[in-house]
Amino acid sequence: MRKSGARVGLLDQKLVRKSANLPLTSADAGLKRLTKTANHGLLWFAIAALLATRKGITRKAALRGVVAIAGASFSANAIGKTLFPRRRPAADLVPMARRLTKRPTSSSFPSGHAASAAAFTTAIAMDSPKTAAVIAPIAAAVAYSRVHTGVHWPSDVAAGAAIGVGAGLLTRRWWPLGREEPASAYEHTTLDELVDGEGLVVVVNPGSGPSATDPSEQIQQAWPKATVIAIDHLDTVIEDHHPRALGVAGGDGSVAAVAAMAAEHKLPMVLVPAGTLNHFARDVGVEGLADAETAVAAGDGVRVDLSTVEVDGGDRIWFVNTASLGGYPDMVRLREKLEKRWGKWPAAGIAMFKVLRTSQPLRMELNGEPHLVWMLFVGNGPYLPKGFAPTTRPKLDSGLMDVRFIRADTKASRTRFFLGALLGSLHRSRTYRHMETRTMDVRVFGTDVAIATDGEVGPTGDRFRFRSHPAALAIYRP
Repeated sequence: MRKSGARVGLLDQKLVRKSANLPLTSADAGLKRLTKTANHGLLWFAIAALLATRKGITRKAALRGVVAIAGASFSANAIGKTLFPRRRPAADLVPMARRLTKRPTSSSFPSGHAASAAAFTTAIAMDSPKTAAVIAPIAAAVAYSRVHTGVHWPSDVAAGAAIGVGAGLLTRRWWPLGREEPASAYEHTTLDELVDGEGLVVVVNPGSGPSATDPSEQIQQAWPKATVIAIDHLDTVIEDHHPRALGVAGGDGSVAAVAAMAAEHKLPMVLVPAGTLNHFARDVGVEGLADAETAVAAGDGVRVDLSTVEVDGGDRIWFVNTASLGGYPDMVRLREKLEKRWGKWPAAGIAMFKVLRTSQPLRMELNGEPHLVWMLFVGNGPYLPKGFAPTTRPKLDSGLMDVRFIRADTKASRTRFFLGALLGSLHRSRTYRHMETRTMDVRVFGTDVAIATDGEVGPTGDRFRFRSHPAALAIYRP
């Protein structure tokens, strides 16, 4: 190791001298300003703030970048510099014009500036490669500026960059990458082509979405022969209009209500995402009205699974995304409230912490087996990741439900749960259980509890029968 260190030291000195011997140009002043701008990650935070002004993938990328900087900065400055103290290059190795007025006094190894630059760029690249391609030259210039101004050895910069790349990649452990392709589904070959929307009745919830804009006029223009009604008249839509297909424009709650009616009456459904998050539409693969128009005109579509729950032997309640008992409904509502500001994964963590801190455990039987749980989640189809913050769904044709719960019968279960979530190892924690099943019978002991389906709080009870219904819904998608 000493021999290797000596060789690295010699190479460092050779490279620093080569950098110092470069001709003096106007770029020297620019690199000095750039390296100062990157102090404490200020440059990257400013770029992240700029990216976050646009909704969508750039905002998500910016948030991932900030998280990566936090990890890289801590690893490089709090751990690396403490464990590996190293003298910085002597000031007289570089020309006076390139020296910083205030030289850092901490350990030279590794470079925190290079770590933050590499972490931010790597994290951005995972969500938005085009944006990262613009940022990468700036990051490279920041990393080199540390050698150019004589405050780091090249090996410090290389080690810092390696730490940064690792921190950026490690964010996937807690925050998986989004999925571009829609969920898999059963093929459908018999959907009708609804020319100009003839035979289509579209149920609209004008209060859905962040702007609460009524999409009825746009829908009527897209399908002149379709009938557009408000969701208040959903109960009588079959008797009054005898539709060939049911459409819905609204959020996941509205979609679930119309999907239930379509499944019960064996009608295909046309989906126009008009809510705030549109989880089901995103998984199905319908991004907007244009996609729905294309599918309806061509008669293209698929069949997807739905699930139901019966409370105390009552009527079936259909759900397209999730059902839950315990603190999970509160967590979902709080997460969705925080999601616009913080992004899905940070919001999920904050919401989970707040809800679990105040919730009470439930004593229940799951398919006859006794359990004490903090909360129970049931998904319509398998979700990813396998921790307790499911966000993406790769399959709508598995015929299975995704069942997850947090045990309350282990010592310090909440603390252990949070540690598992923090370390990204929740799927291996004893406090977390996961299974995929076609049926699930739940009996709750003590006070009746409310069921929540697709974000809507339903009836209370103590017995819940969950069932998966394969290929229960035909839906138009391009």
